[in-house]
Amino acid sequence: MALKTYNPTSPGQRQLVLVDRSELHKGRPVKALTEGLSKTGGRNNRGRMTARHKGGGAKRLYRRIDFKRNRWDVPATVERLEYDPNRTAFIALIKYEDGELAYILAPQRLSVGDTVISSKTADIKPGNVLPLRNIPVGTIIHNIEMKPLKGAQMVRSAGCYAQLIGRDAGYAQIKLTSGEVRMVLDACVATIGAVSNPDNMNQVMSKAGRNRNKGKRPHVRGVVMNPVDHPHGGGEGKSSGGRHPVTPWGKKTRGPKTRKTKASDRLIVRRRNAKR
Repeated sequence: MALKTYNPTSPGQRQLVLVDRSELHKGRPVKALTEGLSKTGGRNNRGRMTARHKGGGAKRLYRRIDFKRNRWDVPATVERLEYDPNRTAFIALIKYEDGELAYILAPQRLSVGDTVISSKTADIKPGNVLPLRNIPVGTIIHNIEMKPLKGAQMVRSAGCYAQLIGRDAGYAQIKLTSGEVRMVLDACVATIGAVSNPDNMNQVMSKAGRNRNKGKRPHVRGVVMNPVDHPHGGGEGKSSGGRHPVTPWGKKTRGPKTRKTKASDRLIVRRRNAKR
């Protein structure tokens, strides 16, 4: 998909750059594959705000995506490509031989009429799903499971991809675009190819209203607040805060690591911020 620019007929159009979605399906999604979606506004189950700058936005219908792709050795035909407001990638509606419909993440270079299949002996072409132990080393993949049968959790955003760089002792080594190298059980499955819509990162929203439609509220810098609202606030005229950068609650934002230790940390061979 190409990028689309606009004539400057108004201030909001002047800098606007969007992805051209003219080739996507223009109707509504398949009703049986959708469900309602309520907004949280950044609040948790106790009503406390746990994520700032969220709220409002256009109402969305959630499309159920098949991240497991566990219908083995049953070919499916791509019926159409669709826009999904819940994610940056495009989705594809596929129809299995027995008539069952499902939504999947659309990889790059997948077209209407193509056939995709989940199989241990499938061809290495975009959209096909294989266990990592059956994928040739060096292949570009996405939609990767972290635990067998759990469904894909990694490499699902627009334009993302990973590379299978090796196998050893029942594990596959995967290099992510961040530079991290991680081990995953070779019984996990992955989809061949890179995720669709790589131009998503090149869009220019041009006006605040477009981000408000996406549910993003204004983000205000601490140095322009009052001292009662932020540790960086106050001062005569413009000031840089007068102290090392901290959060609104006084925690340092540069230096101390905040990532919680996870059981899967032992599977990280090389961290994304390691010196190369």
